[in-house]
Amino acid sequence: MPRMSRRTLLGSMAAVAVPGVLTACSTGSGDSDVSNAGKKLAPWPSYRPATGPKPDLAPTDAGVQAGYTAYPAELVKSVARTPGDGSTVKVMSVSFGTPPKPASANRFWAAVEKALGVKIEYTIISQADYQKKMATVMAGDPDSLPDIINMFSGFVLPREAEFVQRRAEDLTPFLSGAAVADYPNLAGIPTHAWRDMGRIGGRVYGIPLERPLPGSTLWLNQGMFTDAGMTEGWTSQDFAAVAKKATSGRTYALGAAQGSLFGNAVHSAAHHAPQEWAVTKSGAFQPGWADERFKAAIAFQAGLRKGGAYHPDATSISQIDLTTLFYNGTVGSMQDGFGAYLPKYRETQGKLTPAAALPYSVDGTPGGIVAARRSFGYTVLKKAKKERVELLLRILDYLAAPFGSKEWELVHYGVEGTHFTRGKDGSPQPTKLGEVENNTNLPLKYLAEGPQVLFVPGMPDAVRALHAWQQRTVPHAVRNASYGLQSRTKNAQGTTLKAMLDDTVTGIVAGRIPLSEWDAAVKKWRSRGGDRMAEEFAKDYAANT
Repeated sequence: MPRMSRRTLLGSMAAVAVPGVLTACSTGSGDSDVSNAGKKLAPWPSYRPATGPKPDLAPTDAGVQAGYTAYPAELVKSVARTPGDGSTVKVMSVSFGTPPKPASANRFWAAVEKALGVKIEYTIISQADYQKKMATVMAGDPDSLPDIINMFSGFVLPREAEFVQRRAEDLTPFLSGAAVADYPNLAGIPTHAWRDMGRIGGRVYGIPLERPLPGSTLWLNQGMFTDAGMTEGWTSQDFAAVAKKATSGRTYALGAAQGSLFGNAVHSAAHHAPQEWAVTKSGAFQPGWADERFKAAIAFQAGLRKGGAYHPDATSISQIDLTTLFYNGTVGSMQDGFGAYLPKYRETQGKLTPAAALPYSVDGTPGGIVAARRSFGYTVLKKAKKERVELLLRILDYLAAPFGSKEWELVHYGVEGTHFTRGKDGSPQPTKLGEVENNTNLPLKYLAEGPQVLFVPGMPDAVRALHAWQQRTVPHAVRNASYGLQSRTKNAQGTTLKAMLDDTVTGIVAGRIPLSEWDAAVKKWRSRGGDRMAEEFAKDYAANT
């Protein structure tokens, strides 16, 4: 089978789907029962932490990550043998980087293939094209599916759970309970990641991409905000005053990207508004959008925008372009995932000092942070014979190698002397080739990955600062209670209904819609499916507790 050329790669990224195609696709009419209610639940894979170097900064059960202030001097070997059999494996995942060089000219690609013992035919989808491309894939011929598919959690795909249940391999016999021991690195994925990925119809269909507890985070240009009067223990009024002072001329305190609702996740969490869903002691589900604290966060953001603190292109600029504006000092802050700390520190050296913002307090209550879904999407496998499924799982087991292992180093940095050299502290330092041949442009990390740790090569103070920030903020994390649960209505209508609310939030903050319209929008959302979601989530929650 021929390997993918650059033309094929770019073609796959540009593929589009007819709107609404998923509702009429071969996955069915949506009548399959993906709920966990009334099902015998497959046990989660038995967690067995990987053995490796001891962290310098200890993790906590509450969700503070392990921190490494220096790169391990001795790397462990986590995989006993080459997992592949020389066959070709087709994979597909989202990407946040630029397209990689083709396999024939990519030494990183070749090194990973050699280590895995397979040829990799990779379809890479940019974040901007992900929903359209996945609609095409999910509606297409099941025989043409890639062997390994990344289901990115950044979007709700219509009838996603139904597609997975009908077209993906049921991994329960391979991974549930003690069975996962055949794949030690997959067994090292903490249970919280499997739970937030969730079951479908009581079964385990995917492998989660574990992520830290902090989610969407406000990243600051620390110098700019400190000079404008930022102090610990600031209030929402203090935040507004600092943002106003830090804005002048063509420099803006606040940046935001298209679709981010002016960074609404950060501000609604600071106001302690539920992040989409909250669950009561009785097990009832309540939508965060109907909470007055969410409405207050919208009003606060509208005031910041009216005061001129936001960059004027906050509703149209891409996340990539916003990042560039942050790096060059045009904007003093931006909302991004907590896991983006590594490029934030790496790309700003000598320019500015990035920092995760401590949330401001509202009405005397310490501000909250967004609790992320502990699974940044998940990976599913095409239905296949048992021997083929086991081969694919061995490949994912290799990619899920833990920090401090030889396999982790290869997948994250490439080949020593080719893609990286050693810094004074022994940490990998990318070469010029490593800057273009890496797992950002060839996003293997979105197929499988070991548990996340805090580590910034050559920057121990950054690791200490991030660890201290987590210790301060993790106790105030605001979690979406629906993570890992199933709702047929959300699977079918969630994307459309949420888009209606998102457009309303953006319109209010931008000044195009009055705040008084919010209650009517929430009422419409509830009547068109929101209340049904609440009932379905409550039933699934009861089944899982």
